[in-house]
Amino acid sequence: MILMRKLTFETKITLNNGVRISILGLGTFEMGIGRETQNAVLWALEAGYRLIDTAAIYGNEKAVGKAIKLSGIPREEIFITTKVWNSDQGYRSTIKACEKSLEKLDTSYIDLYLIHWPVERLRIETWRALETLLEDGRCRAIGVSNYMIWHIEELLNHASTIPAINQVEFSPYLYQKALLEFCHSHRIQIEAYSPLTKGVMLNDQKLLSIASRYSKTPAQILIRWALQRNLVVIPKSANKNRIYENSKVFDFEISSEDMKLLDSFNENLRTGWDPSNIP
Repeated sequence: MILMRKLTFETKITLNNGVRISILGLGTFEMGIGRETQNAVLWALEAGYRLIDTAAIYGNEKAVGKAIKLSGIPREEIFITTKVWNSDQGYRSTIKACEKSLEKLDTSYIDLYLIHWPVERLRIETWRALETLLEDGRCRAIGVSNYMIWHIEELLNHASTIPAINQVEFSPYLYQKALLEFCHSHRIQIEAYSPLTKGVMLNDQKLLSIASRYSKTPAQILIRWALQRNLVVIPKSANKNRIYENSKVFDFEISSEDMKLLDSFNENLRTGWDPSNIP
């Protein structure tokens, strides 16, 4: 389904618990733990981003928190996502992991807390911990990451709270249509990480041809495609010019014909972890 309403940098999506999230944010995976992350977050906030995605395993939560403080932007205007890592999964250890993340981010609450990976034998217990954190107000919304359909089906059989988000790798080259439709039917928002294929496909001639038609960069086409597929998108960049470039996707619209053409680029390309092997 293509989103037909006009999109702007300020557009937000309402999650299944009423919390609103920006449709475009900054990913911080594989950024340095200090100045690199701090500068990237400050540049993003300066450019107008209000969604910042981090994770305990990235090791840069402290730098994210510091940048947010230095920006002078009120905390309530910024949406922070972080995640519990595999080694911290389990009920009590997840609660402790969240408390550590809160301390590093120097904030009293996390806007979105995710299970980073569907760890066997622990993920249901971990979800119970996230439900407790939600009830306690330490998190405004909770969700999952790298979950396939069967992982979500299992969770729905045990959960009191439906995940607000499933954050997965998603691009025209990894067009997980069945997962998108399944999540949509359960009011779970898909959030796309690595929407730029970590740069692997930016020189693909098919993509370059479409980009030239719109006088846009290949990265801008990939981001806009994801937005028109109703996704929340978190491209990662530590480069100031590219952070700004990635935000310039609201002054054009990809035609339905070109959207279908981009859909056809799917080749199940994963540039990161492959959760489809996890039972």
